[in-house]
Amino acid sequence: MKLVGGPLTLSTPEVPVSALLRQRMADYATLTKPRIAVMVLITVGAGYLMAAGVNAKFLTLVHTLIGAGLVAAGASAWNMWIERDTDTRMKRTADRPLPAGRLHHLEVLVFGTFLAVTGVNYLYHAVASPYAAVVAALTFVCYVAVYTPLKPVTTWNTVIGAVPGALPPVIGWYAATGEIGLGGVAVFLVIFTWQLPHFMAIAWMYRHEYARAGHKMLPTVDESGRRTSRAMIVWGVLLILCSLLPVLHGKLVVADITYAVGAVFCGMLYLLSCVKFCRERTHHQARQVLKASILYLPAIMALLMMHAYLVS
Repeated sequence: MKLVGGPLTLSTPEVPVSALLRQRMADYATLTKPRIAVMVLITVGAGYLMAAGVNAKFLTLVHTLIGAGLVAAGASAWNMWIERDTDTRMKRTADRPLPAGRLHHLEVLVFGTFLAVTGVNYLYHAVASPYAAVVAALTFVCYVAVYTPLKPVTTWNTVIGAVPGALPPVIGWYAATGEIGLGGVAVFLVIFTWQLPHFMAIAWMYRHEYARAGHKMLPTVDESGRRTSRAMIVWGVLLILCSLLPVLHGKLVVADITYAVGAVFCGMLYLLSCVKFCRERTHHQARQVLKASILYLPAIMALLMMHAYLVS
């Protein structure tokens, strides 16, 4: 079934109605980018639990996750709407609902807007701190109106995109405390710096597709990979330093010697994968960086939450 702009046909001689409905529901689910949504929810929840400690309230956490999840899903749908043309030029995105012609672009726009507006309003009314809703709205605007349009314009889009990517735990932090504090800033910086080697590794793996789509990622203009690998190392070092910031803060996030040792250990493993990529700039080594980044995030979140509960 393809929907180019005309009325939706629910049945054809070849395909039963039930199959078409399942495909349509699957397409709407695809618009929300479920894997990214799960990662967003993990960081929102971690931010809330780190800030609240033993004072965490189950219903507040659930309300925060629902609102933030709706906003994240809406932002993903808008992202697909904006990139519907460039997605046709990339193998990994060509079968998305819009480039494949299974959904009309206007219904995607309405769907994304509805999710985002509902999510922000839900946070505003269901969570005590209005700042959680404000940060969620800021995350949406930064991702949709700043980062996404800059992807074909400048290689700095990855750094700019790391800002909305690091704001979800701040949503959780505000929902728990109503203020940011040094602990919240530290969590933001950890997620911000963590993203750069992570996304540069992905961009290197798919650099030819990104170039074909017109996205100006650093690996698409850095054929040798030297600048990319050096940038990954720099961000890896900054990540270790940022992960030690909670050592200066002892009220909402405990960061004693145990946390410091654990944070440095995890950061060094991540950094080591970046160093190996610098020495051997291959698809395999880029994937190793990606794997290391995926392991690092839950590990550092677990360390932060463990110590938050110990101090509460």
